Amino acid sequence: MEPVPRNLKILTGITIVLFLTALYMVFIYAPREAIMGDVQRVFYFHVAAGWVGALAFLVTAIAGGVYLAKREPKWDRLAESSVEIGVVFTIINISSGSIWARPIWNTWWTWDPRLVTATIMLLLYFAYLMLRQGIEDPDRRARFGSVYGIAAFISVPITFLSIRLFRTIHPVVIGSSDPAAEGAFDMTARMVQALMFSVLTFTFVYATLLRYRIRLGRGTEEVEKRKMELISL
Repeated sequence: MEPVPRNLKILTGITIVLFLTALYMVFIYAPREAIMGDVQRVFYFHVAAGWVGALAFLVTAIAGGVYLAKREPKWDRLAESSVEIGVVFTIINISSGSIWARPIWNTWWTWDPRLVTATIMLLLYFAYLMLRQGIEDPDRRARFGSVYGIAAFISVPITFLSIRLFRTIHPVVIGSSDPAAEGAFDMTARMVQALMFSVLTFTFVYATLLRYRIRLGRGTEEVEKRKMELISL
């Protein structure tokens, strides 16, 4: 595989610095929440991971649309890579939410609209990855992935809006929470700053991982291409 380009090395360095700074802001700079205590600090990673999951699935939908228009393999590679990263961050989002919910809601899981819609969204993109593996023809696989990625994206705004459309105990980060919400709290200026910085940092983490995953995808495709050439000799 070709050497790591200089701009990717720089991006990696920036991401590492941002991540270390984010840890400082979450665990030291941001004040301890008066009622929930230190478990509230999970919130910064929970929200940031949810944002990256949504961003990754948006990129997949856009890349799928571009692939259908141009039929260039690089767009399918981008779409698949973005789904893989989005799935990982969505798992982090749901898992961190459960860690927070155990002491606050006294349960790891509840059939709340936000949790249910987020899980359905995750399963849809798991299916995207599984179904792709069953299609051998690259063109058919790319077309299927593009259409599926666009259609599955409808689950993202539904998940986001679920706490505004349905009665829920899940608190709202931006705006007013449902009266039945448990665990809502008023954010201080430092909390807001820590949250915004965490979201920025996780966005850089996503961009960095995406660049590396695309490079890996190119390398894998090149190996497969050469293997097919040898077989055809």
